Amino acid sequence: MLRFKNLGSGSTGNATVVEGRSGAQMHRLLIDCGFGIRQLQARLAQAQLQPEDLDAVFITHEHSDHIGCAQALAVRYRIPVWMSEGTHAALGFPDFDGLLHVARDMQAMDLGSFQALPFTVPHDAREPLQLRCSDGNAHLAVLTDLGHASAHVLEQLQGCHALLIEANHDPDMLQASRYPPFLKRRVGGPYGHLANAATAEILHAVQHVGLGQVVAAHLSAQNNVPRLAQETLAAALGWTAEDIIVASPTQGTDWLRVGDSTSSL
Repeated sequence: MLRFKNLGSGSTGNATVVEGRSGAQMHRLLIDCGFGIRQLQARLAQAQLQPEDLDAVFITHEHSDHIGCAQALAVRYRIPVWMSEGTHAALGFPDFDGLLHVARDMQAMDLGSFQALPFTVPHDAREPLQLRCSDGNAHLAVLTDLGHASAHVLEQLQGCHALLIEANHDPDMLQASRYPPFLKRRVGGPYGHLANAATAEILHAVQHVGLGQVVAAHLSAQNNVPRLAQETLAAALGWTAEDIIVASPTQGTDWLRVGDSTSSL
């Protein structure tokens, strides 16, 4: 069984727990760690977890809303942490006291009861990676922080039963915002963040009968609204807006079982 829970998603911080269970075995991966350590502990507690329950941490890239307290968490609780060489370099080669593992594009991480497969994405970071997680039967992709979907990205999303995917902004809202011109160009550019319509195009391209859950993540507080994101994504799938779950920046999501469109555990 594979399930996941977002702990919060947005410019103020991002983190998602993926849990795999096989018989008596259970393993948990924290994808990104974009909060202070006390706040992360509180959000884990809301998920009925403690830092000691985590088997590994994966950092997608070096931006502060994703790296957060990763070093302090890993060293304090002796949790292995995975990231690309480029991410580690961009952070200034911090010391993880022997806990650092190098993640590479298309080299699977074996977590016991499930595997996590990193894949590269186009984003304005040193060597960003996102993840596809699978226990062999259920497949989940976590995809945030990219400006467009390359052929490589689309390939990794094929056959997924659940997607946690960025729907960052509405282009009209972005252009009308108070963001300075350089930031508007960055966010809306090919190495920035996905607009609602771009995310909808991705969903249309990878839709299949087994896709049961879509979580819209990393919504901009200034340049998007949840209902607009839901309606745009749902239209691409032929779903209703209520079928699209939105990851809250403060509450995240409930626990969601991959492959079950109705289950919150």
